[in-house]
Amino acid sequence: QVQLVESGGGLVQAGASLRLSCAASGLAFSSSAMGWFRQSPGSEREFVATISSGGGTTSYADSGKGRFTISRDNAKNTVYLQMNSLKPEDTAVYYCAARNFPIPRANTGAYAYWGQGTQVTVSS
Repeated sequence: QVQLVESGGGLVQAGASLRLSCAASGLAFSSSAMGWFRQSPGSEREFVATISSGGGTTSYADSGKGRFTISRDNAKNTVYLQMNSLKPEDTAVYYCAARNFPIPRANTGAYAYWGQGTQVTVSS
């Protein structure tokens, strides 16, 4: 059974940083591209960042470029999202997702497994 467990969310002020973690189990993690998505109330789930299975390829939504960094530690079966210079518009539930393939993708339909999400709230 595949499990993705996110952690690291919280309430911060604008300009602060957070690092989200996602611990994976039950899948071939080192063969799986991983992604981070977010969803705010009344909005669709949107792409944030993705990383290839080996970590050599990353891609970001325009909203996070220059502020967010996705990384992974295959020895720990964990993917991270470092978020700097947070803005109130970054407020959302952040979800970790895993593919059954090594190539990263930005669309939600490309991901087979999802975590339960972690809330990030940025106050102004």
